[in-house]
Amino acid sequence: MGIEIERRFLVNNNKWQNYATESHHLRQGYLAANILEWTVRIRISDNNKAWITLKAPKEGIIHHEFEYLIPIEDAEQLWLLSLYKLEKIRYELCIDNEDWVVDCFEGENSSLIIAEVELRSANKEIKRPDWCGQEITGQNQFSNAALAKRPISVFPVKNRLPE
Repeated sequence: MGIEIERRFLVNNNKWQNYATESHHLRQGYLAANILEWTVRIRISDNNKAWITLKAPKEGIIHHEFEYLIPIEDAEQLWLLSLYKLEKIRYELCIDNEDWVVDCFEGENSSLIIAEVELRSANKEIKRPDWCGQEITGQNQFSNAALAKRPISVFPVKNRLPE
């Protein structure tokens, strides 16, 4: 069974770049996206590898996630059929033996940079890097699916960053 446990943060400066080991251009299309139901996503990485992902609604910082490689040709067709889409550059980082990623969003979400850390357990303590700003774990408007449907550029200016 696939379980994902993650915490998410807004990024407040570019010091994270010192830890980046590699990057990938990601295109994500959402075939179904509802915070109360399952999300079905296709992800294309660097135009040559693709997955379909099924995500159950979150329970705190935990949710069930099932991800499968699919042929790139199928993914490209699903991308075209997806009503909601987003693109981003994902940077991989390893800090204190934890796997972090930093997503720099493009297009209508281009002002947004989010860091995520995947955890082995919900109780795992992390040392939060100083470039991580406010925690946005559980704030549904900042989920990738929500940002594909309603990009940050359409938020009222006062609501673009959580308080």
